[in-house]
Amino acid sequence: MDIEKTLAALTLPEKAALVSGKDNWYTAKIDRLNIPALMMTDGPSGLRKQTSTTNDINNSVKAITYPAAALSASSWNTDLFHQLGEHLGVEARAEQVNILLGPGVNMKRSPLGGRNFEYLSEDPLVAGKLGTAYVQGVQSKGVGVSVKHFAANNRENQRFTSSSDMSQRTLRELYLKAFEIIVKNALPETLMVSYNRINGVLNSQNHYLLRDILRDEWGFHGAVMSDWGAVANHAAALSAGLDLEMPGKGQPSVDEIVKAIETGELDEGTLNKSVRHLLHLIQNCPTNPHPKAYDHEAHHAFARKMADDSIVLLKNHQNELPLTPKNQGKLVIVGELAKHPRFQGSGSSHVNPTKLVTPLDALADSGLSADYQQGYTLDDSETDDQLASDAIAAAKQADHVIVFAGYPEKEESEGFDKSAILLPENQTELIGQLTKVNTHITVVLQNGSVVEMPWVKNVAAIVETYLAGEAVGEATWDIITGKVNPSGHLAETFPLKLADTPMAPTFGQDPHHENYSEGIFMGYRYYDTHEMRVLFPFGHGLSYTTFEYGNLVTKSDAHGATITFDVTNTGDQAGKAVPQLYVANHASHAPMPTKELRGFTKLSIDPGETKSVTFHLNRRDFSWWRERVHRWQADTGDYEVMIGESSHDIRVQSKLTMDFENAPAPVTLETYLAKVVTEPRLRGLFQRTVVAPLLQPDVPQNLFSETDADHQPLLFQSRMYLNMPLRALVALGTPAKPLNDFIQAANQSR
Repeated sequence: MDIEKTLAALTLPEKAALVSGKDNWYTAKIDRLNIPALMMTDGPSGLRKQTSTTNDINNSVKAITYPAAALSASSWNTDLFHQLGEHLGVEARAEQVNILLGPGVNMKRSPLGGRNFEYLSEDPLVAGKLGTAYVQGVQSKGVGVSVKHFAANNRENQRFTSSSDMSQRTLRELYLKAFEIIVKNALPETLMVSYNRINGVLNSQNHYLLRDILRDEWGFHGAVMSDWGAVANHAAALSAGLDLEMPGKGQPSVDEIVKAIETGELDEGTLNKSVRHLLHLIQNCPTNPHPKAYDHEAHHAFARKMADDSIVLLKNHQNELPLTPKNQGKLVIVGELAKHPRFQGSGSSHVNPTKLVTPLDALADSGLSADYQQGYTLDDSETDDQLASDAIAAAKQADHVIVFAGYPEKEESEGFDKSAILLPENQTELIGQLTKVNTHITVVLQNGSVVEMPWVKNVAAIVETYLAGEAVGEATWDIITGKVNPSGHLAETFPLKLADTPMAPTFGQDPHHENYSEGIFMGYRYYDTHEMRVLFPFGHGLSYTTFEYGNLVTKSDAHGATITFDVTNTGDQAGKAVPQLYVANHASHAPMPTKELRGFTKLSIDPGETKSVTFHLNRRDFSWWRERVHRWQADTGDYEVMIGESSHDIRVQSKLTMDFENAPAPVTLETYLAKVVTEPRLRGLFQRTVVAPLLQPDVPQNLFSETDADHQPLLFQSRMYLNMPLRALVALGTPAKPLNDFIQAANQSR
């Protein structure tokens, strides 16, 4: 397609049609110019291709249901995420889908967020790197993606109108960073604008967000589409940088754009920019003319592999797990979720699975044998006394008990936020009762996000499967039996209780404004800085083997640093380690978290084997957003590098001094005497231009008259005077002329 020639041939109504979705899933087509429609479908965890133009989430083609993002992100495995993208790209091509709506990379700011199951992490680096691999994988198959939801879409209640109110530093360092990483490294075909406002401005009409940052600063060349129903004023949205309204409103959408052009509300040159972006999108993501069926069994096997690599072993007291036919003894399984598992999220990420394998279905192939007790019902949070009594009686006679627990679908979905993070009352009560009659209790969790665990100290093992996809049964037993050595690590912090979260008093309270009063201190940045105990820290995950870290070496220059260290498998079986690199900033005067994640990887290590790991940090990894000058700033000074297996489990660390060769700040009357005294260049200049003239015999007594044996003013040793700006010295009688001479000389020699 000749983009410019096609653009010139389009009529105004045709242009208006192109920037307005034809219906729920298609863009408009222009037959006379051979411009085809694009089909898009939800797809963060599997295709939700609708079989009609309605939005019925249950009316979709059968597709592989992969683990939800909450679980897959726990893999910390970029290679696996690239493979996930490739599998989804193959499936999209087979179904003639042009654009896959995903991944979701918003931050998990509060555990109450109703869509947390669909998002990757509370840390932007994890979300950014995993999201990048996903996008690259999908787009390698000729299918476009729509990275969502741009930006700061962190709550569901009143999501169409509420404003996410925060400082620019908070926005830049946390809520835009994952998108920035993906845009710059994966070149996604589209971004999806979220419903909410940021600091009072609707995101679909936010010029600063869509043009100043996304296009001018980050260099994004793809198309910007709206979330479904996120556009309040189409002409204003196009002017701000939106390209495509989804879904369109039919002919009224076309009419309002034509009218806006005719009345001057919208410039046709601006409309042409959006049309040009869409023509490039159509050209880059063509419909597959010869779709081929994909191997459903092979893709199901990959869904199992993805879950295997992601499931997190949270607790394993006295090696309760793995269970094998030799050590299982009498085994009892409790919980309706073993029979009717919660394996995927609700709402737009809902998939019609090709082959759901429940934990009870998969038991026969696990090598284990067990009795089953329902224990509770999912459709009622009240305790069923008979079901509970039967489960307790069976547990009394068992050597091991595995309890499947989690949230019912109706309590955790897109579209609304949660009000609590405790499991339903009947499940919480049942687990507590079971621990009183048996000390060998393993809890297997099926949940979309963080849960409180009042029973945590009384159970022997906890296996976090989140929402594990259609292979939930097979993957769960892979971990429990040790067929797969667990290697998942949490991509979010589990607090002891909801009240411990920094936004607990205010989250969702104001229907119009969400105040991000915690600023950059969100997630582990908050808990670690305040030295708070948590249930399970960010990055936590156990293995059936052990790893040791050593030989940490750091090298730095003005551009960044290189960090190398060794990881050794000190156990008796192969396993996967997830080394995490954290950096503590001791150089900057701005408020800083105790530590921030700046690198991670995942590597397989055989028993007794040692592997070397190298991380490269650039200037941006040491930077913070300085609002006053509207740029990233890296400060010269001391930092600390920490390597660990979670934000709490630091194994080796080292000091690191960085010299970024920044131009020194100008000296003014506001410059403090302490800065002058501690910088050798400034101190020498101050001695010559200020102190020496004031020590002459004909000069009256002044602040600098008293000196020590080295002829240094005693003033330089006074903490009170050092904590004064130069202008205060004038107020205390120091002549202004030598101070002004010093300031002029100091700035000339910069």
